[in-house]
Amino acid sequence: MSWQLLPFLGILIGIGIGFLLPITLPLEYSKYMSVALLATLDSVFGGLRAGTKQKFDTTIFLTPPPIDLYMVALISFGLRIFKNIAALRRHFFKNQP
Repeated sequence: MSWQLLPFLGILIGIGIGFLLPITLPLEYSKYMSVALLATLDSVFGGLRAGTKQKFDTTIFLTPPPIDLYMVALISFGLRIFKNIAALRRHFFKNQP
């Protein structure tokens, strides 16, 4: 089996376990779980990208970042906002006579 398919297998196993175990979380945790899900997906796809470039490092992949999850969300959304503003700026200045 190819190593690149291993994350997808892990996702499928995790989804299967999630459907089999009747675990419910309080509504207050929903914001944190959504950020955790985004962070997990970012790690998986970042690991896949690093694997395709032959630059994958297991130590970096398995070591958690030493910052709180809300900071990750702030940084991620802040970067997206600035990227969107930059794209809008390029669009409007490019179309001027």
